[in-house]
Amino acid sequence: MGTMEIGLLYTALTLVLLFSGMPIAFALGSSAVITMYFFMPPANIDFIAETIFGELDNFTLLTIPLFILMGAAIGKTRAAVDLYEASYRWLYKMPGSLGVANVVGCTIFSALCGSSPATCAAIGGMGIPEMRKRGYTGALASGLIAAGGTLGILIPPSITLIIYGVIAEQSIGELFIAGIIPGLLLATLFAVYVVFQYVRDRHKWMQTASPEEIEAVSRKETFTFREKMEALPRLVPFLLLITVIMVAMYGGFGTPSEVAGVGAFGAMVLVAALYGCYKWEDIKYILSGAARESCMIMMIIAMAFLFTYVMSYLRISQSMAEWLVALEMSKWALLFWVNILLLVLGFFLPPVAIILMITPVILPPMMAAGFDPIWFGIVLTINMELGLITPPVGLNLFVINGIAPDIKFGEILRGILPFIAIMVLYIVLLAVFPEIVLWLPDMFYGD
Repeated sequence: MGTMEIGLLYTALTLVLLFSGMPIAFALGSSAVITMYFFMPPANIDFIAETIFGELDNFTLLTIPLFILMGAAIGKTRAAVDLYEASYRWLYKMPGSLGVANVVGCTIFSALCGSSPATCAAIGGMGIPEMRKRGYTGALASGLIAAGGTLGILIPPSITLIIYGVIAEQSIGELFIAGIIPGLLLATLFAVYVVFQYVRDRHKWMQTASPEEIEAVSRKETFTFREKMEALPRLVPFLLLITVIMVAMYGGFGTPSEVAGVGAFGAMVLVAALYGCYKWEDIKYILSGAARESCMIMMIIAMAFLFTYVMSYLRISQSMAEWLVALEMSKWALLFWVNILLLVLGFFLPPVAIILMITPVILPPMMAAGFDPIWFGIVLTINMELGLITPPVGLNLFVINGIAPDIKFGEILRGILPFIAIMVLYIVLLAVFPEIVLWLPDMFYGD
């Protein structure tokens, strides 16, 4: 049996196990072991544990549980409430201010906690009811929160970028700094769309609403400068924590793992000082939650390393990369089909699994076509964001459906479609102007 046939069989077996409902780590590991048994020397099976340990013996991977601990600590508090309230108090005068405040809250909170579902639940639990009361449609309110929650895997510190950096052997610091401008610009595009759609919806609604309804929705809250300043003490410390992390990493004061340790420790101190989370019950909740999520991700990574080891040993990944190069597509055709592949996989698989499985195969042809691996890491991450808000496995959609059961699932889907279009067009924009991604890394890390 040839390499291509073995590769197709290997891929089919993996997909069957994944879609059977088996946990991702066990699906990847099982397909790897079965393939090893039939197509590799028996001695390789004896060294499975040693192979996995050798791949996991990477100090950079320590970054993952530490940043997860940081997110777990922040997620335990009402930091999301404070971020949301502070943002609204400072933005309330602009049209669609409540929606923009939710975008800002999602941006900051998702960067702090690194979890899209947690951001949707925390910000959406407050933001969606408030937006609905002030005339926002269910589609706009739910779509905004679902899309805003995805920003956490692009804006640093990002677990997704860490995993990509390890697999692609790229600088974590460079990837983090590359995600700053694209992440903030994408959040800005979301905010601009929210203002536009809110004004449009409001104009239509006022044509049919009663005077009493119009008066109730039009009644504006006002905040004095003192009330605005009162909202900052709980917001500023977390912004300072993110600033310290970025300065330490990009200033060369520590490795990503050391900086992650500082972030985790700082988050634990902040939640104890600001929110009183210092009792054993609180600490136990934070540590156990971080341990569960860390073990899940590290198990997936371990089995993915075994999965890619089998692909490399049998020359499956090398043959697939050579096949892609031999197609002699233009670089833009290659980029188009790679993005289609990532989009389709995002319909069914979580970001971690896609990155670990696909990066070793598609990155070499992309680099051969002249694409920068740092730039591609950001584009890949935006594709992973799309996977979080596209059915049938778009996790953020189900979170929104759970916290806002009065909004029909079809309405949520209608609300998310414009944000999907924005993200697709944004990938095109980054392809045309790669400097959006590469300007900051070149400034900090360029020769």
